[in-house]
Amino acid sequence: MKKKTKKQNKGKTDPVVNGLRQVIADSYALLGQLHHCHWNVTGHGFFSLHNAFEEQYVELFAAIDEIAERVRALGSKAPGGLRRLSDMSEIKEIGEDASAEEMVSHLDKSHRLLIENLKAARDTAADGGDDQTEDLMIARIQVHEKVAWMLSSYLAAK
Repeated sequence: MKKKTKKQNKGKTDPVVNGLRQVIADSYALLGQLHHCHWNVTGHGFFSLHNAFEEQYVELFAAIDEIAERVRALGSKAPGGLRRLSDMSEIKEIGEDASAEEMVSHLDKSHRLLIENLKAARDTAADGGDDQTEDLMIARIQVHEKVAWMLSSYLAAK
């Protein structure tokens, strides 16, 4: 059996890394929900929603990679595997037969949940003096706040 070094154990106790791992899990769950809604949306707003969901998941995929690479730069391992990420995430799944409005509402709530976890990770990084992680979380908060605003604006028009 290999002896674990301090660096290998760091991810189990480092609050900054733990916050980033939660953000990865929730971001991956949101990515899956965006794909799901992109594939299954129907109705009058099909084209605009289909394209908007795709735009969001393409952007989010690259962001997840950047966050996972930050975890690695901090000397820890990034979580992976659909089951593990699903178990870690607080974002729930929506049914395949959901209406377009239900999808938009679900995604709005999912973005807002992720925003809360991003803010928690930002604050933990700030408390720990980790400016790079704090900046990364601030940038992600801005993206998700804009998307949540757009989704809630779509719902307000209904």
